[in-house]
Amino acid sequence: MLLTAAALWTVFTFLTPITAKCGVLHLILCRIFLGIGEGACFPSIHSLISVWFPPEERSRAVGTITSSSFIGTMIAMPVSTFLISSPFGWEGIFFIFGIVGCIWSVTWHFLGASNPVDYPSISKEELSWILKHDCEIDQKHLRFSQFESSISRVEDIDPEIESSRIIAIEDNENTRLLKASHDQKYLKVGNTSNETLESSNLNKGGIPWKLVFSRREIWAILVTQFCNSFGYYIMLNWLPTYYLDHFGLDINKLGYLAVLPYVSQGIMGLVVGIIGDYLVNKLNVRVITIRRGAQIIGSFGTSIFLLFAAYLATTPLEGILLITIGNSLGAFLFIGVHMSQLDIAPKYAGAIWGLGNTFGVIAGLLGVALTGLILDITANNWNFIWNLVALSSLTGTVLFVLWVGDEVVIS
Repeated sequence: MLLTAAALWTVFTFLTPITAKCGVLHLILCRIFLGIGEGACFPSIHSLISVWFPPEERSRAVGTITSSSFIGTMIAMPVSTFLISSPFGWEGIFFIFGIVGCIWSVTWHFLGASNPVDYPSISKEELSWILKHDCEIDQKHLRFSQFESSISRVEDIDPEIESSRIIAIEDNENTRLLKASHDQKYLKVGNTSNETLESSNLNKGGIPWKLVFSRREIWAILVTQFCNSFGYYIMLNWLPTYYLDHFGLDINKLGYLAVLPYVSQGIMGLVVGIIGDYLVNKLNVRVITIRRGAQIIGSFGTSIFLLFAAYLATTPLEGILLITIGNSLGAFLFIGVHMSQLDIAPKYAGAIWGLGNTFGVIAGLLGVALTGLILDITANNWNFIWNLVALSSLTGTVLFVLWVGDEVVIS
């Protein structure tokens, strides 16, 4: 799925300059198909994370991969600025990035795999590590196996792992290990409510959408993604205009200075992932406490320093530095809302991430258009915009703190 999505994105990236010459309708259709390809990438990645990484390493995985998207932005902005002013013109942006997409797609075709069991180059030790943790009984959380009966095709698997696949029922106060049928994945149930047990039987034919939309833990993700993305897309699309309009920044320096917030957020994201795993594994901090704390730090940090830039900054450098500090703190969102679907529904992490991203894109469409309208009405009152961004972010965080969960509710 990830390969198909990337290949689709690559093809329509190449076609963008060509369709632009054919007319606006052709260009819009091209960008729609490009968006379809892009839309499937991160959900596929989160599905892979739930299979390839044991819970002890997932914060680092999400932090690293999400940071990589910001590092990509960091590279793309100055490269795009250079290409626009080069003989290649604006079309060169799409051709160069299309070539990068081709290289990645070919590489992934040969090196990628849907799960560790099917990956030919994985070592026995690494496979043992992943599977042991996947089958491990944990008193605090619900976990289930991510691997199908295809595991029997793999040779030389540690007997301890194979034995953990055998049907077992252990009744005590805290733990029961169930297996409903030959092709059903294993479930560990600890202090499980009837509602959770029922949920495991609802999804044999696919994603249990009715159950998904009935859980407050899911709505915590969806609403927070909406609120966060409302501000994120406004900043992504309008900050360059703000620098030019409010500070009079030299356009030749814009591509290089505007990238600083993304550099800091990408680097900080790597650190935040390590912090998240350390708090869970070494200090035994509750997952829900980490999610809430990270969300508060990320949301409040971004909002406060954005408002500092709006009301206190007098030069472009001051404004960019303050926004950069805010974006650095915003990296804590990587182990906040961006991790939550792996806590509450790891089997459907990709689907829930995709659903949350859809909410986020809708918010982005509304926010970017609304910003232009407000600026026209208020004679370019940028402070009104940044107050609105901060309010949206803080609203999402309050609801996330109230509704977030750390137990598997959809299995």
